[in-house]
Amino acid sequence: MSLKPQALKADTQKTDALSGGFAQPVFHAQSVFKLMMDAMARPGIIQTVEPDAAPPAPLGVAAGAIALTLCDHDTPVWLSSGLAKSAVPQWLGFHTGASVTPEKAEARFAFVESGVPLSSFGLFAAGTQEYPDRSTTLVIGLADLEGGRRLALMGPGIKTVNDIAPTGLPESFLHLWSENRALFPRGIDIVLTSGSRFLCLPRTTKITATEM
Repeated sequence: MSLKPQALKADTQKTDALSGGFAQPVFHAQSVFKLMMDAMARPGIIQTVEPDAAPPAPLGVAAGAIALTLCDHDTPVWLSSGLAKSAVPQWLGFHTGASVTPEKAEARFAFVESGVPLSSFGLFAAGTQEYPDRSTTLVIGLADLEGGRRLALMGPGIKTVNDIAPTGLPESFLHLWSENRALFPRGIDIVLTSGSRFLCLPRTTKITATEM
């Protein structure tokens, strides 16, 4: 007896949810955590995740490794629609214990797959004046971290200027980021990912467009 397409999809998602975690969870999570700390301290510097995480599509390797490292049962996660409809919610639950919330304001981490339009960051948690760390970290998947529009980064952790050129950010990104920086010390932090690579944009970073 052949299985119906819905049953096959459910069975595949279940299999995807149980596989693809870190082979050595403690060691690999420590490795990625160190990369994250370095990336936040040095905005715009591209890091490469080496642990062999294999999250379900459309979540990328770096985004998945970050989720495995930072998410747990105390960190509600918001997912864009493509991720929410995939095996990612079950994968996160199985490997990290994190629950998925439909409310952006409740999320400690938010993940957006490549190609999804970005709207205002204002719906995510921005923290409070007393507890600015109670904010959302937004992890955005992109086609590439190089080859796109050049952006200049300035601020803490940057000696003079760091240039980045991610591919796939919308034209509205600089405006959205300017609104976010105006909330300081409140505001969200952003991680741009592509494949196994990522870079961090903490809320303290000033971003401007540069001439090609």
